[in-house]
Amino acid sequence: MISASKLKSVDFYRKIPRDLTEASLSGAGLSIIAAFFIMFLFGMELNNYLTVSTLTSVIVDRSSDGEFLRIDFNISFPALSCEFASVDVSDVLGTNRLNITKTIRKFSIDPNLVSTGSEFHSGPIPVINKHGDDIEEDSEGSDSLTLENFEKYSHRYSILVVNFFAPWCYWSNRLKPSWERAAKIMKERYDPEMDGRILLGKVDCTQEPGLCRRHHIQGYPSIRIFRKGNDVKESYGHHEHESYYGERDTDSLVAAMEAFVAAMPRALEDKSNHSKRPAPLTSGCRIEGFVRVKKVPGNLVFSAHSGAHSFDPSQINVSHVVSQFSFGKKLSTRMMSEVKRLTPYLGASHDRLMGQSYITHHDHAHDNVTIEHYLQVVKTEIVSRRSSQEYKLLEEYEYTAHSSLVHSLYIPVAKFHFEPSPMQVLVTEVPKSFSHFITNICAIIGGVFTVAGILDSIFHNTVRLVKKVELGKQF
Repeated sequence: MISASKLKSVDFYRKIPRDLTEASLSGAGLSIIAAFFIMFLFGMELNNYLTVSTLTSVIVDRSSDGEFLRIDFNISFPALSCEFASVDVSDVLGTNRLNITKTIRKFSIDPNLVSTGSEFHSGPIPVINKHGDDIEEDSEGSDSLTLENFEKYSHRYSILVVNFFAPWCYWSNRLKPSWERAAKIMKERYDPEMDGRILLGKVDCTQEPGLCRRHHIQGYPSIRIFRKGNDVKESYGHHEHESYYGERDTDSLVAAMEAFVAAMPRALEDKSNHSKRPAPLTSGCRIEGFVRVKKVPGNLVFSAHSGAHSFDPSQINVSHVVSQFSFGKKLSTRMMSEVKRLTPYLGASHDRLMGQSYITHHDHAHDNVTIEHYLQVVKTEIVSRRSSQEYKLLEEYEYTAHSSLVHSLYIPVAKFHFEPSPMQVLVTEVPKSFSHFITNICAIIGGVFTVAGILDSIFHNTVRLVKKVELGKQF
């Protein structure tokens, strides 16, 4: 057995009898200051221990989401008709997809970007194999319509079928002979003066630009079907008509016109004719949806597209307002708040173009303007480590955006050029060691106590020295 006296010999903290110690006001004041200082440093160390610390590094992209990248968008085009609005994708590997419709939705909008009704269901455009007759037609069978007489014709005939054309358009010239022949035949079968059920007319958009703009004509030729009694829609006050997309030879046109006349009592319910599509209610279109692209440099293009129509580049305006344009999976509000907690600087560039407007006014200086956006995309992966376990919190794509307006001789487009980076940013949450926290707390307490003791000793000895000097002067 070890005796108590031997055990006391290893005491690091030998006690000084209280009678041999001397308390002072300076020592008391310094002790209070030291205690507050210890509490202050303890609070700072505790806050540092509870604060999330992250380590950022740049590594080669090791994505687990495969070779494809999702692009979500919601873009409003105040002057691009839904009838011809097309979403196309291309990349450096040769991928070229035109007029994507499966994951895209279109809504007609007014100049204030307000939706004018339900979704614009254009449906697949039938492939036109016969663009007209090879035989030239010298005489004219259709009536020429102008801004002054258009309303009179539309209210006089039960069905008014109008060919909006441009003399310079190749497809309009291909259609002209068969259109005039079909108009003659229909006049012979249904006398406009006696019958009044149907009439074929035409509008030269180079001579009547105001009339063509009123009916949102952007491609030539555009064949519209106007039915009396259905020329004004009750809600929004917009015209509700149909577009003809069938074959353009004489026999096909006559057969289609006969079908229109036969279906007159059930015009609104007739769904059998696949050569018809709803005409756009306004000249604007909101396009929303998503596309999946390969993780290589490529282009997402919004344009007016048709394989059987011509477009006047000076009349195409691709001004747009971006409500959303983001890459990768859509982050929930809860997930985004968690990201902000870990890395406050992340998330600001996840949807960098949101709310941006790119508007060009229709004048000579802004004709044939293509709007290009150059986007450099970088992936960020956040990894959290808790309880010595590592797990991935999220994958987020951020991008920088540079935009420009370019004058072109071709049909204007809105082009989003994206370039995914081969590198990714890895943000790793670094947990704080509890042992390190305890060590720092002990260091704070011991350090402050020691420094306070040194200061007290210096102050006390200085005071004693001053008193001795004063006593030496007296004697």
